[in-house]
Amino acid sequence: MKTIGLIGGMSWESTQTYYRLINQKIKDELGGLHSAKLVLYSVNFAEIETLQQRGDWSTAADILSSAARALESAGADFMVLCTNTMHKVARQIEQAVSIPLLHIADATASALKENGVSSVGLLGTRFTMEQAFYRDRLEEQGIRVTVPEEKQRELIHTVIFDELCRGETRPDSKAAYLKVVASLADRGAQGVILGCTEIGLLIQASDTEVRLFDTTEIHAEQAVQLALRP
Repeated sequence: MKTIGLIGGMSWESTQTYYRLINQKIKDELGGLHSAKLVLYSVNFAEIETLQQRGDWSTAADILSSAARALESAGADFMVLCTNTMHKVARQIEQAVSIPLLHIADATASALKENGVSSVGLLGTRFTMEQAFYRDRLEEQGIRVTVPEEKQRELIHTVIFDELCRGETRPDSKAAYLKVVASLADRGAQGVILGCTEIGLLIQASDTEVRLFDTTEIHAEQAVQLALRP
């Protein structure tokens, strides 16, 4: 079994979901008392969030690159960056180490194609929905991406930072998110990507007839498969 290196803390609410899912999936695959071999570097999200708001992606990349080097030194065989938004600096992180990064957008594109989905809606932070780094990665792999309208994007972003990253899930926010999901389906999306690792804390597949693709679950599943690959 390979050792998984997790760069987490963005937020810790979703990082604990990664830890649980990866260990559960290892147990499902191997049985008995098996659990994952992993090392975790958890950053202070307040520092990262401040840099996001300033648009100082270079300093954020430096922090995450330092975390990546620490994971490599600790024996990680590959890295999992436990956030969608910070894949904006994935290239800089990859250049800082010699071990590979399992990119969350690539993992998601693979799952979409396996399910015959070529047109999706994308929920996430404002950065993920509006900037090209994530959408382009999907579209390069033949996935057409639709994002919510401007007011909807603001709602999605605000709930992530003001509620979900603080461990809060509110019924009114859940209802609002589901309306956005339905509107994306009305615009032709065959499914909707939960493109922030906290969104799965609020809405799940059982809440809607629209197909949801939770990037946290997808990323964790592919991390396990890579860890167990000979």
